[in-house]
Amino acid sequence: MPRLLLSFIILTSPLAAQVRAPRKPANPPPAPRLKDGTPNLGPVEPNKGYWAPQQYQDYTAIAEPKQIPYQQWARELANYRKVETASKYDPQGFCLPPAGPRMMTTPYPMEIIQLPEQKRILMIYEGGAHVWRIIYMDGRSHPDGDALNPTWMGHSVGRWDGDSLVIDTVGFNEGSWIDMGGKPHTDQLHLVERLTRTDLYTLHYEATIDDPGAYTAPWKVRFDVTWDPNGEIQEYICQENNLWKDHVR
Repeated sequence: MPRLLLSFIILTSPLAAQVRAPRKPANPPPAPRLKDGTPNLGPVEPNKGYWAPQQYQDYTAIAEPKQIPYQQWARELANYRKVETASKYDPQGFCLPPAGPRMMTTPYPMEIIQLPEQKRILMIYEGGAHVWRIIYMDGRSHPDGDALNPTWMGHSVGRWDGDSLVIDTVGFNEGSWIDMGGKPHTDQLHLVERLTRTDLYTLHYEATIDDPGAYTAPWKVRFDVTWDPNGEIQEYICQENNLWKDHVR
């Protein structure tokens, strides 16, 4: 059995909270909207429904360009993580937060909550250690200099571009991996995400990874996430049910 596949099984098999995206109807209803006309990226019924991300182990298959523009040290580190150590030191396997696209490509329920009066959007993720992101929609800019404290989720500001939510994030620490294959990033990472609900069941996601500390040019990933209209986010505590650490030698 390939070592990376074995690591994947070790990570996923004991975790009951993981979800499988439902089958999308042949003729899905259109994307819903809030009362103010803004695209609704969340539930259409109170307390019902969530996004069901699909697992992507290696973003090379969904990346543009297909040849990731690594700097040499980043290529060597990614190879060490994926090939030489079979992803066994993946921070997410130790219940540390998935940042950026990784939150959208690990199969745990995820919900987007829009708070237009408070001028913010929350993204709530059932996996990991109950992760959440705040996207500020009040027109603020990112903090400057020492005021930008590096964190797992980074500092996110958002805006609407037509029917697409554009999220601009900086201020990441260097603790997370970009994907399970071990693609690294530095604290220079500038992530721009674009979320578009094309119909009730589909969230089209695009992310531009711009990190001059690890890559010679920006690169993108894009994919769709499927809506489960009957799902409800549950309590899941990664640390209570984590067998990954028991297999690290």
